[in-house]
Amino acid sequence: MSRPFIPKVVTANRLREGDVVYLAADNAWTPHHYEAELIADEAQAQLRLHFAAAQKLLIVGAYLADAKAGPNGPEPTHFREDFRTRGPSNYNHGKQADFAS
Repeated sequence: MSRPFIPKVVTANRLREGDVVYLAADNAWTPHHYEAELIADEAQAQLRLHFAAAQKLLIVGAYLADAKAGPNGPEPTHFREDFRTRGPSNYNHGKQADFAS
């Protein structure tokens, strides 16, 4: 018997800056995990991943990441994805600078 599908978000890195981004339901790339489209259907997840992977001038390394519904939008379910929501870890810039203010 197959396991039930775990909801996903599409994530990648912005090509120019390298920032982590997420695919929103309106096809825009957002730096905020909670604004990502939470995909509950496996076939739809694959379609969204193919859509993302075709955007080679905007992003690199698109993949599906497990997520769950939260009060403010999708939330990561794995440490790695939670860590990626906080941005670069080498010094205070990008998302970390936003959190500091």
